[in-house]
Amino acid sequence: DVFEQPKHVGHKKIEFHITTDIPAVPQINSEKGEKNDLHATTEEINNTGFGRIFPAPSSNDKMEPEEEEDEIPSEFISRRDLEKNRLSREEMEKLSVFKNYEPGDPNCRIYVKNLAKQVQEKDLKFIFGRYVDFQTEVERNMFDIRLMKEGRMKGQAFIGLPNEKAAAKALKEANGYVLFEKPMVVQFARSARPKQDVSEGKRKK
Repeated sequence: DVFEQPKHVGHKKIEFHITTDIPAVPQINSEKGEKNDLHATTEEINNTGFGRIFPAPSSNDKMEPEEEEDEIPSEFISRRDLEKNRLSREEMEKLSVFKNYEPGDPNCRIYVKNLAKQVQEKDLKFIFGRYVDFQTEVERNMFDIRLMKEGRMKGQAFIGLPNEKAAAKALKEANGYVLFEKPMVVQFARSARPKQDVSEGKRKK
């Protein structure tokens, strides 16, 4: 409407129109800038208030990894708790149980001794289950706990893990962990191969 009025008046106004056009340009830009600011503010309002589509995926993306991290502590022990209740190397050296400690030859089966009377299979599963991916059937079948409760082997256990890497990690993180006021002694099992064959035979059946 502002530009239409000079056209109706005559040619003289058109000449002035050229001169007024120079300051008019920044005015238009400033108006556009103000409009852009308005758009920005309305977009911000929409994102927070009405635009549910935008914040929803970002919040979900953040939540997913947190849920994955929380899965281990809820069903199995967390790394933090393992470290918190584990003896230091200096403390282990003072105890006779760790006097001649040797981890043994790496394999997928570990041997745990110095277990308290109260220890049950579920306690060992709570600790060593964190090294198994229960979503894959192969790893689930490989995971095996044999806790000895009677005779000479009392207070000892054999735990089968999916692979050597998992067993090595379990040994490193769980050795010296205090369970029911007794530190666990974790080593690689010596007679791993025949027991592994037995477990394979079970799986075939």
